[in-house]
Amino acid sequence: MEGFSPKLPLTVDTTDGYSLTKTYLEVVTQNLKNLVLTSPGERIMDPTFGVGLRNYLFRQNIGLVHQEIMLKIKQQVSKYMPFLEVEAVIMSPYTDVDVLEDLNEIKLEIRYSIRPLNLTDILKITVGETI
Repeated sequence: MEGFSPKLPLTVDTTDGYSLTKTYLEVVTQNLKNLVLTSPGERIMDPTFGVGLRNYLFRQNIGLVHQEIMLKIKQQVSKYMPFLEVEAVIMSPYTDVDVLEDLNEIKLEIRYSIRPLNLTDILKITVGETI
């Protein structure tokens, strides 16, 4: 079956050779995830591309940082994916100080709609420290 682009991370598929994105929603979700996870300066020939969510891992988990992340996501989406409308960016606050493994983790939920297709979806991302 035909697809739009390779599904990331690359995995072998017996039908297509590599797993492919088969719907517009899969393509948009994958591209939005890449936009949020790419650090500015990481993409060749476009140093302003990306939110760089990992850069916020060791910042304080306070409202000001949450607003900075939300603003950065909205700016990047309006520049690189103008067909999307970000409806909400929700960050899970760190609540349980006894659970040490969650200290260096960001849980993010982006609710968005694809205007031309009248589709809505939610992208959930968890970025943590890898040891």
